[in-house]
Amino acid sequence: MATEGGTKAVVAALLANTGIAITKFIAFALTGASSMLAEAVHSVADAGNQVLLLVGGRRARRKATPEHPFGYGRVRYVFAFIVSIVLFSIGGLFALYEAYHKYEEVHAGHPNELLESDWWWVPIAVLVAAIIMESFSLRTAVIESNHVRGGRSWVQFVRRAKSPELPVILLEDIGALLGLVFALIGVGLALLTDNAYWDVAGTAAIGVLLVVIAVVLAIEMSSLLIGEGAAEENVQKILAAATAGDDIGRVIHLRTLYTGPEELLVAAKLAVRTDQTGEQIAAAINGAEERIRAALPEARHIFLEPDIDRTPAS
Repeated sequence: MATEGGTKAVVAALLANTGIAITKFIAFALTGASSMLAEAVHSVADAGNQVLLLVGGRRARRKATPEHPFGYGRVRYVFAFIVSIVLFSIGGLFALYEAYHKYEEVHAGHPNELLESDWWWVPIAVLVAAIIMESFSLRTAVIESNHVRGGRSWVQFVRRAKSPELPVILLEDIGALLGLVFALIGVGLALLTDNAYWDVAGTAAIGVLLVVIAVVLAIEMSSLLIGEGAAEENVQKILAAATAGDDIGRVIHLRTLYTGPEELLVAAKLAVRTDQTGEQIAAAINGAEERIRAALPEARHIFLEPDIDRTPAS
């Protein structure tokens, strides 16, 4: 469900950002507003990022090979990390550069196209329309996220989600909406006060916002790339399932690792009784494996080792 919902949210965002980018470029060509150019490039970066997420999802479905025995699930993390780099460089740094460039022009007293153009109303109309379209994209991401979010807060969902698409789209859509608001405030105040520095301020705010979102994404995706274990509630499910039978004393130690967004590796050492035969031990281990799979279907790779419990009796 997370994969299907993520793909739906990515496609919705891709369609919205493509249309928004075109209208923003037209508005910039007519008015020369720097915040419109920053927002247009931001939308292009977002659209490119959504293409990257779709490509990553497709490549992650390749079958396991001897060289990659656990499959290609982590490819989705790689492409999501690339998304953060694109958002930081093409989106954030370009907006900051454009703000600096526009500041130099305004400070030098160059004519300002936005304030002198007969098309001054175009950026306002485009930004309002873009806010409406972006709201629909964010609504889709929120609806699809709610299907898998459970009782977690939004911050917890972004930090703990193992499927990268929905958190990435959520942060991008929120950043896009805030960026549009910053651009609308900057352009609006520039027109009302006849002061182009407001346009510069709006552009700079967009750049700072995108850099912050890109850094957050990079931190979260790098954590997934390094390798994260199962959440505490899933660890408890594994422990309970492993020891549900009378033939397993306790879990001596347990390690978990996500080899992909929906693929969990479970490695554990289980305590068995000293009076059990080899056949009984094998049956106990197989039973524990079946119970773990039933309790947690995403546990695709399970490696269980029997051992004698040497813990001193209390």
